[in-house]
Amino acid sequence: MLICVLSFFPVGNQLTSEGTKSCKEKPNAAQEEKEEKQIMVSLAVALAATIIVAGLLDLLFRGVPLGFAIPVLNQPATLSNMIYYVTVVVAAAYIGYLGLKELLVERRFSVEFLMAVAALGAIYLTYFFEAAMVLLLYCIAEYLEDYIQDRARRTVEKLGKFIPEKARVLVDGSESTVDVGGVSEGTFILVKPGERIPLDGNVVEGFSRVDQALVTGESVPVLKTVNDCVYAGTLSTSGVLKIVVTQKAEETLVSRIVLLVTESGKRKASIEKLVDRFAKVYVPVVIALAVVTAVVLPQVVGGPWEDWLYRSLILLVVSCPSAFIISVPATIFVAITIAAKRGVIIKGSVYVEKLSRLKTVIFDKTGTLTLGRPAVHEVRSVERPQEALGYAAAIDQFSNHPVASAIVRRVAEEGIDIRKYKVTDVTEVPGKGIVGYVDGNFVAVGNAELMKEFDCDCKEAYQISESDTHTAVCVSVGKAGLASVCVVDEVREDALRSVDSLKKGGIKTVMLTGDRAAIAEDTAETLKIDEVHAELFPEDKLRVLEEYKEKSCGGGLVAMVGDGVNDAPALAASDVGIAMGAGGVDVALESADVVLVKDELAQIPYLVRLSEKTMGIAKQNIAASLIIKLVLGALGVLGVTGLLATVIAGDDVVTLLLLLNTLRLEKVK
Repeated sequence: MLICVLSFFPVGNQLTSEGTKSCKEKPNAAQEEKEEKQIMVSLAVALAATIIVAGLLDLLFRGVPLGFAIPVLNQPATLSNMIYYVTVVVAAAYIGYLGLKELLVERRFSVEFLMAVAALGAIYLTYFFEAAMVLLLYCIAEYLEDYIQDRARRTVEKLGKFIPEKARVLVDGSESTVDVGGVSEGTFILVKPGERIPLDGNVVEGFSRVDQALVTGESVPVLKTVNDCVYAGTLSTSGVLKIVVTQKAEETLVSRIVLLVTESGKRKASIEKLVDRFAKVYVPVVIALAVVTAVVLPQVVGGPWEDWLYRSLILLVVSCPSAFIISVPATIFVAITIAAKRGVIIKGSVYVEKLSRLKTVIFDKTGTLTLGRPAVHEVRSVERPQEALGYAAAIDQFSNHPVASAIVRRVAEEGIDIRKYKVTDVTEVPGKGIVGYVDGNFVAVGNAELMKEFDCDCKEAYQISESDTHTAVCVSVGKAGLASVCVVDEVREDALRSVDSLKKGGIKTVMLTGDRAAIAEDTAETLKIDEVHAELFPEDKLRVLEEYKEKSCGGGLVAMVGDGVNDAPALAASDVGIAMGAGGVDVALESADVVLVKDELAQIPYLVRLSEKTMGIAKQNIAASLIIKLVLGALGVLGVTGLLATVIAGDDVVTLLLLLNTLRLEKVK
């Protein structure tokens, strides 16, 4: 009996961060909800006190007779009965008012209306204890349900609470503190060590290690320097940052994550829609059976009318579909919340259901299975490899080309100090490489065309790497080729684990790439991917995706995993689009159905397991609640079970057990 409604999120727009609340939120909605909770708690206390006091009066003083009859009931009045009568009528009137309002406005029978009718009917039949217990259990169940829901909501709301309400704004060199809501895009703000960043932006001056655990879940602070993106709510730990604001307060990454998670219930899964449609038929049918039981059966079967009225009240309690209605969205929302805590944003319950039905996962290669950043794989030297690498890095430090950066990183890892070299006359040749003088020696680093242009002899250096499928550049010193540097796009550490886990779960893995076939085959072999398609343009990737969707039609769904930028068309066309978010969370949030904020591919098989468990629990909850309700309804009509037993076993306990069952999702690994 926890909320007899057809939607789990009556307050979906209230869950935004402080200071960035949705404009759709009703101003008094939160206050009204708080007042209703307080009234329910007060009613629960009053009903519990009534049961205890009236029970003691009945036990010790035979109820304390008052010498007159109770109006309407025509029963001898006792002090205990009058306490029951007044408390139950007042509580039922308030609860019934809530239910009647929902019946008139939304045209559906709510649990409040049904419980109020059942309690008043029990009072009329002089079942005072049962009437009080029906309402007491309802109030307790309401409180516990709110607690379980709030527990999930608080996980998301914590994000918004970390966003500062004030920002240090810099105008013409002077600093002033203003509300974050009044800061516009393009404004310069200052963040000092130990302060949280108030708004999304780019660093224009300074450097600091920033704790991004709030957004990405990373436990180690990340170094942020000029041109790096920073996000509202993250913590600057070590330095002063001057930041240019790129998003208004209500458009920050954290605000949009909160909004996406809290509004995810609006994108209903098909199983939720099925339950909603079933409930619209189930409730009126059972209520009609209750009316037939109270009005027709006494004439047909015979027996006291009061007995049949009592049995009809049992059917009224059974008619409330709250247990199976709330179990599905509650289960899915718990799953979405758990995923959010692990750095995965699922944009709707429909995608949880789709993830549970995946049979094919298609990966883009560059930036998804790989880091999208070259790294030195091997240095194959004709002679003097350390010298060759040092000379190469000495001039490559002046280039922004990814291959040059990879060589400089490799030198730093090996502890070679390139500051000892005197570098002059550096010239970068677009599309070919870079040349310059290091300690008076002419050095060239690049492809065969560069070597030919500057008459460098790199024939021997290229021969030792000619069978390699990856990119190789020659290092020439004094016109003589000293080494061939093999550069590869590094595979992500968890890529193999993710692919292996998906395959064990019976899911086919596919890789798409625009790279040469030889490079693609090598990466696919390393990761043990089932199928690979190489040398594809963006439109080709879309075509291949559609082919897989046609092949799997009726036999499972297809997910596309990409970086959310050049993969946006394929992500949109797939059944479930999964974007890597750490490199561009902004774009990923817009283009994908699921965002891996931390770029962890290992989260994909976890999401599949979580979704399968979620849908399994949802189906268990539906089946269990319906079976229990139908059995108790039949036993109630036959006179085997009483009203109190039906309330306890058939609604409150069942609903609470189903909600507690959803918490098993926390154990999914």
